[in-house]
Amino acid sequence: MKKHIITEQEYKEIKKLEKSIQNKRVSKRLCVLLLRYEGKKDREIAEKLNYDRKRVSSLCAEYKRVGLEEYARHKYGGNNRNMTEGEEKEFLAKFEEAAKAGQVTTISEIAAAYDEVTGKERESKSTVYYLLQKHDWRIITPQTVHPDKASDEVIEASKKLTTNLRR
Repeated sequence: MKKHIITEQEYKEIKKLEKSIQNKRVSKRLCVLLLRYEGKKDREIAEKLNYDRKRVSSLCAEYKRVGLEEYARHKYGGNNRNMTEGEEKEFLAKFEEAAKAGQVTTISEIAAAYDEVTGKERESKSTVYYLLQKHDWRIITPQTVHPDKASDEVIEASKKLTTNLRR
């Protein structure tokens, strides 16, 4: 007996979803299920879709385990963002207003607010740095030394001159 048989009702649901899906990776995963319903063997499906035979079998097992909605959810390819682009802009707007008002905002403050909004606590601030870079924010840090600072010799000479003038 064959494992992971796709029923006619499941086939109709998959077919309907496959027509509306925009993501190519998800569409390809759904094609595995459609071909399985049509009676194709794992080897045939793998050759047609350029998958490994074991991958075809694991995709069918995953579908049966998690259901169509979770199976078709795009969770691959590194798109693990926590906010939409509009939400990101809205989130950064309050920091932008504070910066325009002359307040200095640190990455730690932005990261803490980001963690609060997303409900996730991160050790690394790389996600926030990526977010800021994506929205064309620049990192501006104060210089430790004034760019036109005089040399130590000039400073000492000036001290001697001012001391002599005060006497």
